[in-house]
Amino acid sequence: MIDVHSHIVFGVDDGAKEIEQSAKMLQEAKEAGFHKIIVTPHYMEEYYECNKKEIAEKIEQIREKMPIDMQIFQGNEIYITNRINSLLEEEKATTLNNSQYVLFELPINAEPFNITEVVYQILEQGRVPILAHPERYPYIQKNPNKLIPLIEDGVLMQCNYGSIIGIYGKEPKETIKKLLEHHMVHFLGSDTHRPNSIYPRIPQAVEEINKIVGEEEQKLLTTVHPEAIIQNQKIEEIENPIPIKKKSFFGLF
Repeated sequence: MIDVHSHIVFGVDDGAKEIEQSAKMLQEAKEAGFHKIIVTPHYMEEYYECNKKEIAEKIEQIREKMPIDMQIFQGNEIYITNRINSLLEEEKATTLNNSQYVLFELPINAEPFNITEVVYQILEQGRVPILAHPERYPYIQKNPNKLIPLIEDGVLMQCNYGSIIGIYGKEPKETIKKLLEHHMVHFLGSDTHRPNSIYPRIPQAVEEINKIVGEEEQKLLTTVHPEAIIQNQKIEEIENPIPIKKKSFFGLF
């Protein structure tokens, strides 16, 4: 498996604090079945602003300290801003493994007014936007069909393993289940921030995902599609999202 979303780099965001934690998390990842990891520290203007070169230097330190054989690739989880393209061009932030794929996140508690504009800006530069953990946003939980126009425009969706086993609560758990059932998930990631959290529970999460989509689809989400990111290849055969019927979702939508 390949992890496309992790906060393993130490001392740059709310993830690992020290290099020893980075090494521990890598060991846990290996035991959970991962053989490649894209590290995606937050980039948020005026808050988390460790640049591309500084992250690369920390990754080299981690490689020297690494207790196991694991391939590490550089990326960022970029907080939504109209300056995403500028941040990439100025090498303040980076795409996933210098590919066409851009991982970005939204505010948790307020629906952004500029998401369509930002998506179009990314697409105009020949890049592919990937939205981080849509199942965790309350405004998506209330109406998951809001993702359909984004997917149709070319946005891919990355959900968190932890959501399917209830780590973030009932609503994200129910939402990711619906997204999986209705072809609105394209990648899975750990979004790990510290040792002894999600990695030891990955086998449980994979088992639950298998129950919903089957092993073949699970491998697409956990290995095949992530490998396409690393190789900077187009992801083929993206299934069309299926609208979720109102009565089937919590009774709220």
